[in-house]
Amino acid sequence: MRMLSVGLLLCLFHPTSSASTLSPADAVAIDTAVEAITPKVIEWRRHFHQNPELGNREFKTAAKIAEHLKGLGLEVTTGVAHTGVVGLLRGGKPGPVVALRADIDALPVTERTDVPFASKVRTTYNGQEVGVMHACGHDTHTAILMGVAKVLTDMKERIPGTVKFIFQPAEEGPPEGEEGGAELMVREGVLNNPDVEAIFGLHISAGQEVGTIGYRKGGLLASADDYRITVKGKQAHGSRPWSSVDPIVTGAQIINALQTIVSREIPLTQNAAVVTVGSIHGGVRSNIIPEELTMVGTVRALSPDMRLKIHEAIKRKATLIAQSNGAEAIVEIPLTTAYPVTYNDHQLVDEMLPTLQQVAGAANVQIMDALTGAEDFSFYAQKVPGFFFFLGGRPKDVPEEEAAGHHTPDFYIDESGLGLGVRALSRLALDYLQHRADRGTTGE
Repeated sequence: MRMLSVGLLLCLFHPTSSASTLSPADAVAIDTAVEAITPKVIEWRRHFHQNPELGNREFKTAAKIAEHLKGLGLEVTTGVAHTGVVGLLRGGKPGPVVALRADIDALPVTERTDVPFASKVRTTYNGQEVGVMHACGHDTHTAILMGVAKVLTDMKERIPGTVKFIFQPAEEGPPEGEEGGAELMVREGVLNNPDVEAIFGLHISAGQEVGTIGYRKGGLLASADDYRITVKGKQAHGSRPWSSVDPIVTGAQIINALQTIVSREIPLTQNAAVVTVGSIHGGVRSNIIPEELTMVGTVRALSPDMRLKIHEAIKRKATLIAQSNGAEAIVEIPLTTAYPVTYNDHQLVDEMLPTLQQVAGAANVQIMDALTGAEDFSFYAQKVPGFFFFLGGRPKDVPEEEAAGHHTPDFYIDESGLGLGVRALSRLALDYLQHRADRGTTGE
């Protein structure tokens, strides 16, 4: 048997040993361009923050994004998955296609921060009047990707391949009765024509220190399924409970039993899991035992097998407890949301980690624990290799325990970290394409 050369062995077993094949001139060009565009990125972010729109209703947001991309000369498609915008940048050299994704929707949260660009927007959501706020940082994601589009367009002749910019609506879920988000974008072909080879995305983190990047191979974020349990009983006067089949008592027993799924049926040393009841509705006054009760909640899991096991346990417990009380339980799971585990491709992370370390400094790029939050970036990563990471947004002088959480009225982001986000996504796209050009992989 012939002996493999040392160089070939390194190529086979250490394909990512080189931190980057991007030329020093291109790296400097990106740094210079990012520094120049960052004030504009902050301006865009503040505009979106002050003018938030809920999922599938991001009409003005999408129009501003499309105007920007068209102004750069990109091929622009609008109306994807209702309000999504896709921009295509064809580089000056042949090569594969890489995608970058940002989500653009806000949340039904009333803002409580004192920033001068705080949202005052109100609208109707599922029949209720609500405040609207970018309480999860999607405004920063959108502004960052707009900045990346500018940076890469200005050096398009040096790009060996194509970059697809995906601005996605309804990451937080579409309104009840509608479809939307990444799942619909994938179904409508956003990863095709031309076919995407890999995809990158980031999420701002209010609890992670500004200037840092957090990542993890494999399962990074949990699957997410919402559910509804409807308990049907028999109505009676509150003074004669023996004449009823009480859905409220039955519902209370079901809620208690659901808490034993994680504590008694799931091997928590392997992965975390969550079963939460978030809302209960039943009855209209103190002296009427109602006929029906409904509860809704969420399930989180970090493995597909655990996800299915929890679904089965919810159905079993709710159904049998209701039967034991003479009631009926109807379990709908998933109800409107069904996100897979957000999974980072091991090989892609190994290949691109040196890029993030160069951009942020090795000490500022940290392995993080898996989170029980969810992200519909997972739908893209089911189809093509994906790498999703977290960008620090907590001010350095704010202790982690004092940082307001995501989806809360006091959510706050230090904008000084947005430039790092632009630099990271720009370099990931270019380095990925350049790696393939160096290996002779030209794509289409």
